[in-house]
Amino acid sequence: MKIAVIGATGFVGPHIVQEALSRGHQVTAIARNTSKVTPAEHLDIQAGDIADTAWLSAVLREQDAVVSAFNPGWGEADLYEKTTAGRHLIMQAVKSSGVKRLLVVGGAGSLQVAPGVELVDTAEFPAAIKPGALAVRDWRNDLQQHEQGLQWTYLSPAAFLVEGERTGHFRVGGVDLLMAGEQPASVSVADLAVAIVDELEQSQHIHQQFTVGY
Repeated sequence: MKIAVIGATGFVGPHIVQEALSRGHQVTAIARNTSKVTPAEHLDIQAGDIADTAWLSAVLREQDAVVSAFNPGWGEADLYEKTTAGRHLIMQAVKSSGVKRLLVVGGAGSLQVAPGVELVDTAEFPAAIKPGALAVRDWRNDLQQHEQGLQWTYLSPAAFLVEGERTGHFRVGGVDLLMAGEQPASVSVADLAVAIVDELEQSQHIHQQFTVGY
């Protein structure tokens, strides 16, 4: 496949790039600053700003799938506004590019902890990252309500997304927060990347949100 990764130099993006390349896919790594991206066979490195939607649309054209690992940074001021603005820019570029397959890396905040109650709405959810969590949940809601013509998937990692080894073994869930005993589950970012590329290859969750964790 030809897979474009938006946010290729963030916390999740490099692992997606590495996982996809390891399986023989052609990967386009997209980021504002690509100095951290190591050149490799079958890797196209594209430096640019997603605000330039004409440029981004041209880069995405002819791709088989787009993965958005976009995150303006958890420490950014106006996190909700910046995340929402980025989401709209990415969606505009994806639609104008003609690509029909989109996987959005969301957050655990949009997973249910009880029927009709999502993690981001609980008192225990960290205030510092809540604006970003609300913004990516809005993205999921928009996909569900307005984007049935697009083959989208929204993947929420477990509550604790951590550095760690690639095991290739994890649980796959739906919209409920995965638990490990009485504590929320975790997953390594390397195994999240495995789940992402698995989904692109197998298309098991079209028009769905799902989660992975140990």
